[in-house]
Amino acid sequence: MTTRPDVLTPQEAATASVPGRRTRRLTPGFLVRQLLRLAGSLAVLVVASFAMIHLIPGDPLRQMLGPTAPKELVAQRRSELGLDEPLFTQFTHYVRDLFSGDLGTSFFTSQPVTDIIGQGLPNTLALAVLATLSALAVAVPLGLWAAVRTHNGRRRGTETAFTTLTGAAVAIPEYLYGLALLLVLALGLGLFPPAGLTGPASFVLPVTALAIAPAAMIARLARVETLRELDTDYMRLAHAKRLPAWRLYAVHLLPNTLTATLTMGGLLLSGLITGSVLVENVFAWPGLGLRTVEAITQKDYPVAQAMILVYGALVLLINFLVDVLLGILDPKSTLSTPSAATRREG
Repeated sequence: MTTRPDVLTPQEAATASVPGRRTRRLTPGFLVRQLLRLAGSLAVLVVASFAMIHLIPGDPLRQMLGPTAPKELVAQRRSELGLDEPLFTQFTHYVRDLFSGDLGTSFFTSQPVTDIIGQGLPNTLALAVLATLSALAVAVPLGLWAAVRTHNGRRRGTETAFTTLTGAAVAIPEYLYGLALLLVLALGLGLFPPAGLTGPASFVLPVTALAIAPAAMIARLARVETLRELDTDYMRLAHAKRLPAWRLYAVHLLPNTLTATLTMGGLLLSGLITGSVLVENVFAWPGLGLRTVEAITQKDYPVAQAMILVYGALVLLINFLVDVLLGILDPKSTLSTPSAATRREG
């Protein structure tokens, strides 16, 4: 049987295209350990969300009623809100209400906190998800291209320009990108809406501001991963078979560089959810960011605690999913179970 020189045989593909990687069976023990870690982290988060707000100096009732409010009115309102009770009693009530799904009402607007979160969370998640997808769509091809061009020390100028530009892009905070884009493209040229959510065009500037630094970071990681894979035996064999460039890089190289890259993308998603607070304030975005800043500065306990809890829970959940997926896709990772690691060392 003859073989085409531009295609790997099944035997070659089986032994060369996936260098030493195998899928991991999702065992109950592995999942239980991850779930226990998640539960423990959530418990710490609940305590932290309660304690952090109460440690901020200032009296929320004085901000709400004004500095000239009579002491009797302040004391009456404090009793109505339960703020005159010991902190431990307030905490037990807080935990009890959490388990019942009651996040309380805002001190200042009397709006249920669940309504505030329900209105803002979808917009915040939309920004974070779109920014992550945009960063991956730009960074993975860019890192692959940079690695192929600079492999074996070639094109030093390309390598210097790539590392310098991506390093500078990572160092600049997202809100500065947001301010620059707002001043130039929105207020200066009038190409995009400057604030609010008025349609699809409103997503362009905040998503871009959030995506630039993560795209640069992922591109650097993708280049390092690609350079490592280019020196493996299966890539040398693919080169020797004179495969077409698209098949060489898209079919054989790209899948083996994505584990670390997609893992970083998942972690960046959790970072973008929390990092979007300042960008949302720059663009007056109707998400959780503006309400979070207002609640913390006003010491609006129920809203601030809920915001901290929501942001933290989202980060923990995304990290949990990343840990599980990485444990499945890459059994050689440090997230593998101790018994599996011992067997591999043996």
